[in-house]
Amino acid sequence: MARMKIFNTLEEEAFESPPVFNSAERKRFFSLPLLLEDSMVNLRTPINKVCFLVVAGYFKARRKFFARQFHQTDIEYVARQIGVDPSEVFIKSYSKETYARHQRAILSYFGYCPFDEAAKTIITNEIAALIRVQFRPKLVLLEIIQVLTVKKIAIPSYNALADLIVAALNNHQRTLNKIIETCLTENQRTNLDTLLEKEPSNSTEEGWRYRLTLLKKPNQSTRPAKIRANLVDLDTVQTLYLDLMPVVQRLNLSYESIRYYAYSVIKAQIPQVSRRADEDRFLHLIAFIVYQTFKLNDLLIDTLLSAVQAAVNAAEKEQKEVYFRERDQRNQSFATLVEQFRQNVQATLSAIRTIVADAKLNDSQKVVLIDGVLNDKPTKPAQVEQQIDEFKQSAVKIQQGQDYFALLETRSLKLQHRVADIVRQVQFAPNCSKPALWTALCHYQQKDGNVDKSAPVDFLVEDQRVALTSTDGKFRVSLYKALFFVEVAEAIKSGALNLLHSEKFRSLDEYMIQKADWEVNRAEYLQRARLEGFADCKATLKALEKELDARYKETNQNLIDGKNPYLTIRPDGSFHVSTPKQEEVECLSLGTFFPERKYISMLEMLATVDHATNFLDEFEHWQIKYQRARPPKKILFAGIIGYGCDIGHRKLAQISKQIDDGELDNAVNWYFSLQNVQGANDRILRLTDRMNLPNIYRNQSDLLHTSSDGQKIDVAVDSLNANYSFKYLGKDKGASAVTFIDMRGLMWHSMVISSAEREAHYVIDGLMHNDVIKSDIHSTDTHGYSEVIFASTYLLGFEFAPRIKGVGRQQLYAFKHRKHYEEQGYLLLPDHYIRENQFEDQWDDVLRFIATIRLKIATASQLFKRLNSYSKQHPLYRALKEFGKIPKSLFILKYCDILEFRQAIEKQLNKVESSNKFSKAVSFGHSSEFMQSEKEDQEIAEACRRLIKNAAVCWNYLYLSQELATEKNEKRRAELIEAIRNGSVATWKHFNLHGEFDFSDERMVDSMGLAVPKNPDLKPD
Repeated sequence: MARMKIFNTLEEEAFESPPVFNSAERKRFFSLPLLLEDSMVNLRTPINKVCFLVVAGYFKARRKFFARQFHQTDIEYVARQIGVDPSEVFIKSYSKETYARHQRAILSYFGYCPFDEAAKTIITNEIAALIRVQFRPKLVLLEIIQVLTVKKIAIPSYNALADLIVAALNNHQRTLNKIIETCLTENQRTNLDTLLEKEPSNSTEEGWRYRLTLLKKPNQSTRPAKIRANLVDLDTVQTLYLDLMPVVQRLNLSYESIRYYAYSVIKAQIPQVSRRADEDRFLHLIAFIVYQTFKLNDLLIDTLLSAVQAAVNAAEKEQKEVYFRERDQRNQSFATLVEQFRQNVQATLSAIRTIVADAKLNDSQKVVLIDGVLNDKPTKPAQVEQQIDEFKQSAVKIQQGQDYFALLETRSLKLQHRVADIVRQVQFAPNCSKPALWTALCHYQQKDGNVDKSAPVDFLVEDQRVALTSTDGKFRVSLYKALFFVEVAEAIKSGALNLLHSEKFRSLDEYMIQKADWEVNRAEYLQRARLEGFADCKATLKALEKELDARYKETNQNLIDGKNPYLTIRPDGSFHVSTPKQEEVECLSLGTFFPERKYISMLEMLATVDHATNFLDEFEHWQIKYQRARPPKKILFAGIIGYGCDIGHRKLAQISKQIDDGELDNAVNWYFSLQNVQGANDRILRLTDRMNLPNIYRNQSDLLHTSSDGQKIDVAVDSLNANYSFKYLGKDKGASAVTFIDMRGLMWHSMVISSAEREAHYVIDGLMHNDVIKSDIHSTDTHGYSEVIFASTYLLGFEFAPRIKGVGRQQLYAFKHRKHYEEQGYLLLPDHYIRENQFEDQWDDVLRFIATIRLKIATASQLFKRLNSYSKQHPLYRALKEFGKIPKSLFILKYCDILEFRQAIEKQLNKVESSNKFSKAVSFGHSSEFMQSEKEDQEIAEACRRLIKNAAVCWNYLYLSQELATEKNEKRRAELIEAIRNGSVATWKHFNLHGEFDFSDERMVDSMGLAVPKNPDLKPD
């Protein structure tokens, strides 16, 4: 028996029990191939025949044997299928020997190996490798189950796998402790233990704080004093980190493992850390140092990017304001110049023209007279020439951005206060792809930020270099620094400049599967990532060419035959496609079927759904070996409501009965991780997904349409994950909560990003997140799409179907030239030719990129951020963009051709907009603002909000399923089915989301002892 509970009791029971089939699944899994039926003919008894087929069906479904456990309904179904009387099948008569023989036959047929010693050795090595990357035992177990399936090894019992994982964890821990024991010097041990001491202070004992506590929470503010505090903390932890570097390299911990140990320190009180055994304590403190070094570097670079962008935006905004403010003056000057031309130049030209036309004058006389005219009023042409020169200087000033440079220079000092020390102190990686900028950066750091006219300027363009010298010949140091900081920020965003000690700002290749490893194990990686079908680039392109030609033909044929009246071709070759709304079906409102005279409290709703799903079991203690009892359910419910409704758990404890604030605070600290809340959501989704009723919203039984969209939310505190979005937030900063929802109303993923970020980078994160909801088609608005996303979703096996604004102006592509399609009489024609050479040479890197995402080695958003629109010259970016034009063209042609497809996209996007309204109803506390500063805490709050919404949807499905089952009146039942089909199950009017009021007598007593004031004089003496 494993000493550590990896699965809880219910999960273990489900793992060790045969699958529970519905009627369709029973038909699918017990309808076995002819070869197995031939094997069954050789069986002697009806019992053996029935049991053989049931065991084979269970193995087909789960790749596992279940120790002669059977569901009676399955026995009866199979018996009837082969003409055996179910009453004659006695399971107890099915012997172990026969069962073992049947196992061997089934394994042989499916091409699987038994879990023998050889398989055990393979899996032990896989577990050891996984533990070095992923420290959570449950995730290791789930991954190993996938590995067993890929390697075609029969899945053994839970205890067999759990014992191997526990043994590997203990062995890994012993290895780490041994490294600590042998490699850590006495001086390093002393330095680490110093963190557990209180800061020396002249104040009283109560005013002292532990050094470690002061390092736990970096500031999220961009105010100079807070930035300096972060830099002091960085200096402290980075000095320790660099000293510990040899030990860190020997430990070779994955980032996930570092984060686990570090958060164990961050969440713990100092005495809890101090009581750990020496090696264990030092391991946790080293991980904390590494994690905080990376985090502070990333946070400071985020600060730099934010401050630089703010300075650039302010300068550009003021430049525009100055331009428009001086527009009237420029117009007046231009009018004056024109008038002077008319009065002087035009009059002079007229006189000269008269002299030239006079036939009585000879040439010499004409020259004399013309000279007299030109020199008659010398001051006037001089004034005109002066005005022309002024106009020329003004145009040059506007063209070269002289106003912009001056405005940027005025903001330089403010910018320097925020970013100068960051650039000076942060350690950048030397693999900068902009050598001139790297030279300038090294010079800046060597000079400690004190630059002069000797500073390198080759990284600037010509007009910037010219602007650095003022009219009096002086070097504009402030302007130089501002331009330098802007270039550094741009280089960081583009991936041209990376950090040495960072998680967010490393080079792209560091996030991907290492190239040497890929080249050696390419076939295995392709198999694990399910990319074997794309291994051959030419074969992939040939299939796509055939598919694209067929789509051009079908779309054009329907247009020519008049079958598509909604598509029109404009004279310029672009097109317009209209999408009429689906006709509304007259039926009763779904709301009329929910309880009318009773409001369901949020607590009752959550408790009911937990009773059905046990989602609270997902709230596990952060420390994997923690074996104490979980907090009471009411405490966990309070934490969910405090987070999800934006009330805050401390306020909720104060305004609630039977909730202890210390107990709630401890539960939120140790049990509310993002992973736990996501797991609780998945529990609810798993139950809802197994219900039959939600499938009423599917257009096709085997097709699931999903969508995602962002909702802007104000952030009430300083946060680097917040940014300005004037259109949605006015002058306030905020974040964007991105929700993913399927056509049944199940919200299967959410994340919180800066309001300034494009949602396109995060679409694939959501699609890759959830194994419960498997999307077939995914839709977004325009901001969620790009050619790179089209390429990635296609290779990952999803159909991407965004609603693109101005789709008729989008470019269409083909493998053949436009003339080929013109000759066939097509009306909707390609605009450009697919340049296959752009991605053929990069195909292996494209597959490596996609495999990295599929195998979750790095998130898609991490990769896309390093491969964003700034990196248009990156060959991998160009390859993905060019390849993405193929599925994009396939989508646009389908979108133009099929009305039902367009309507389905519109309908699905409406669902996510409805989900955003639901969020506002749930998030009634604190003006619907995030109260958390850090991104992960914001995502926990959003996941709790999603948990409440999913629980409400699940409750609605449970209630409606019960109503359908108990309704005897066929007419009323038909009305209910029609109301469900044409309504939205994501409805909340019958829930009391705002809590209950207490009107008891004791609540009407003044608890503060207030009295009517005597109106004292408020004037100062």
